[in-house]
Amino acid sequence: MIPFEMVEPQSLQEAVSLLDPEEPTIRPVAGGTALMLMMKAGVFQPTRLICLHAIEPEHARITVSGEALRIGAMATLSDVEHDANVAARLPVLKRAMRTLSNVRVRNVARVGGALAHGDPHMDLPPVLAALGAKVSVAGPKGHRELPVEALYSGYYETVLEKNELITSVTVPARNGRKATYMKVTSRTADDWPALGVAVSFAHKDGTIRDPIVIVSAATEKLTRMTSTEKELQGATVDDKALARAGEAAAAEAQILADAHGTAAYKRELLKVYLRRAVRQALAEG
Repeated sequence: MIPFEMVEPQSLQEAVSLLDPEEPTIRPVAGGTALMLMMKAGVFQPTRLICLHAIEPEHARITVSGEALRIGAMATLSDVEHDANVAARLPVLKRAMRTLSNVRVRNVARVGGALAHGDPHMDLPPVLAALGAKVSVAGPKGHRELPVEALYSGYYETVLEKNELITSVTVPARNGRKATYMKVTSRTADDWPALGVAVSFAHKDGTIRDPIVIVSAATEKLTRMTSTEKELQGATVDDKALARAGEAAAAEAQILADAHGTAAYKRELLKVYLRRAVRQALAEG
């Protein structure tokens, strides 16, 4: 491994000031679980890493603000898994954490890093996107906020500037909405998924209202399925309606083949697991 400089700023503002938008070999590091693998494989060779562990502790806290849940970017995945407020308000998020990588990784990986990495196989982004979560971002020009699904622009690509950092994620109150996340793996339950499907919706008078459908892993980036949502809007939860929604999703999604399966195979998975996800969300709700 080529030698590099490691600096440890004492504040978020200082950390942002150390980032250089013109120098791609300078990177922030939170948990470092993905970054270290990239360095060991020789995919990334840094000149400087900016360790975020010493910035203000507020950025690692999970708190309730009004009816919303705020998760600091420096909170570990294990913090989210075991937090009482997450369990009470967002049980779907707690359940997803149990198969989101293994315990060793969850103890180290941070929420901000899991979102900023841009890997479409990550489990956390689709769950948060389906819950209507927004990320707060800090940079030299100030702060901005955007929906989780708007964070991703391509394969391992985000809309973050090189000198911006995610500071927190805010998840609105559920207000009775049903939600679930289903991942399909070809090996162990905590392995990279071949397909991830996250859904949330209101259920009133026997019909689906205001659905959010997110697909990941099988696509080049986390993708919100707007045409599929239109198909589900106002639908009753029966076999015919869910079959139509599955067909709409398979037609809408830009599916990619990889080591986890062919595009045709994943398209069939999507048809099946969208139906299962809607039914599971309704049952668990």
